[in-house]
Amino acid sequence: MQQASVSRDAPRTGVDRLAVAAAAVTVVLWASAFVAIRSAGAEYGPGALALGRLLSGTVVLAVLCAVRREGLPPKGAWPGIAAAGVLWFGAYMVALNWGERLVDAGTASLVVNIGPILIALLGGWLLKEGFAPRLLAGMAVSFAGAAIVGLSMSGDGGSPVGGVLLCVVAAITYAFGVVSQKPALRHASPLQFTTWACAVGAVVCLPFAPQLVSQAADAPAGATLNMVYLGVFPTAIAFTTWGYALARTSAGKMGATTYAVPALVVTMSWLFLDEVPGLITLAGGVLCLAGVAVSRSTRSTRRPRPAAPEAPAAPLSDPRLIDAHTHD
Repeated sequence: MQQASVSRDAPRTGVDRLAVAAAAVTVVLWASAFVAIRSAGAEYGPGALALGRLLSGTVVLAVLCAVRREGLPPKGAWPGIAAAGVLWFGAYMVALNWGERLVDAGTASLVVNIGPILIALLGGWLLKEGFAPRLLAGMAVSFAGAAIVGLSMSGDGGSPVGGVLLCVVAAITYAFGVVSQKPALRHASPLQFTTWACAVGAVVCLPFAPQLVSQAADAPAGATLNMVYLGVFPTAIAFTTWGYALARTSAGKMGATTYAVPALVVTMSWLFLDEVPGLITLAGGVLCLAGVAVSRSTRSTRRPRPAAPEAPAAPLSDPRLIDAHTHD
């Protein structure tokens, strides 16, 4: 998810249809990633799948950089790019791929959606942005939901619980990566950041190259196409459309669109994989999303009832939560 400066005094009445379309493309592609991972993961190991996805994404992003004539990022951006590449593009993808070998796609997306709260928590700690009471309350609600998801699957043995824990690890590494992104974007463009962080992630996953080559030789074409799809669409294209949309609308509105991801994942996994989380698992996932909603809520201002209609004030967006969403 790309960060961008947006104006708070933009008119609220006008709807930027291109931004809405770009946001819709992003959300659908990110949701489809959970389903594609679940499908391709039957033939490719977690590390091999991550490497294949990152290599595909790097190639497409490099072409976009060449078309836009964007060169190397400035020196000041590289610490954030390196950290995000290792954690967000490397460790996150391996942990998520591994987790989805043990739990269904819908459950994985529900658990990973605690990421926005972790981002805000890390922003308060590492970036000295403070801790709002709503953040702490939302974190408690979300982690209660994650605990319910884990307990609801404990009757099926240790593997599903391990999958939930791996999805939590994925959310943590994703959050660290996004927090690393924030200072890097003071120096580099979103496209530069995404391209080189993706490349760093690919380098980190190079130890899985022999496994990727071996499994690609035996995997059916559908699994390999799913792997390439992950790199081209949910990685390269979706990150680009997210940055475009975020630059043309408010961060709060963009963050709200990501709440649709788990619902889309559950629907897609039902249609394409014939998988649906249990009712208790879904209830825990809803608690995870409710916690995110609580953490992102803004304090209402008390004001007397106006005697005459007056123009509403522009809403404030919390910069700590600018990257709320679950991506994949």
